[in-house]
Amino acid sequence: MDFIGAKNHILNRMKKELGPQLQYHSIEHTMDVLNSAITIAELEGISKYELELVKTGAMYHDAGIMETYIGHEEASVEIINKALPRFGYTKKEIELISSMILTTKLPQNASSFLEQIICDADLDYLGRDNFFMTSHKLLYEWKSLDIRSLNLTQWYELQIEFLSTHKFLTKSSIAMRQKKKSQNLQEIRELMRS
Repeated sequence: MDFIGAKNHILNRMKKELGPQLQYHSIEHTMDVLNSAITIAELEGISKYELELVKTGAMYHDAGIMETYIGHEEASVEIINKALPRFGYTKKEIELISSMILTTKLPQNASSFLEQIICDADLDYLGRDNFFMTSHKLLYEWKSLDIRSLNLTQWYELQIEFLSTHKFLTKSSIAMRQKKKSQNLQEIRELMRS
């Protein structure tokens, strides 16, 4: 399994193929998810082998956005089925990574521990100080691509609903991010009241 080769392959593609309107689903987001996945995985004490699988899932989880916006997770799976055999990944490893990628589709539905790590890494920003900046990148992206046109009030209503129903899955993410996620939710509620 050549993770470095697989990582460089998808980064090079993304540099060439991601449009500037993708302010949220960007290389920055992919690298953020990778770093969050590594942090969570290390705190959870998974094996080096499992960590390589998780890192690969993080790098490729949104790769399909280069081909389609709606259903990009399925497109990401198609990409890894073509790309990863060239980097020494087995059929079984590709299946595990595919499952991780597909569970990041909202609403998230993780069944394995590695899937839980990827899901928490993908939405790690919900419990961080940069939540508002990151979430507004998604709003901008939706408007730019005519995915959904929401005013700020509608956006905050959607964020309240999302943050209220979202649950971190790993013990590490709950410990690291739950308190700040609750604070972010409270700040939105206060904004809506003012």
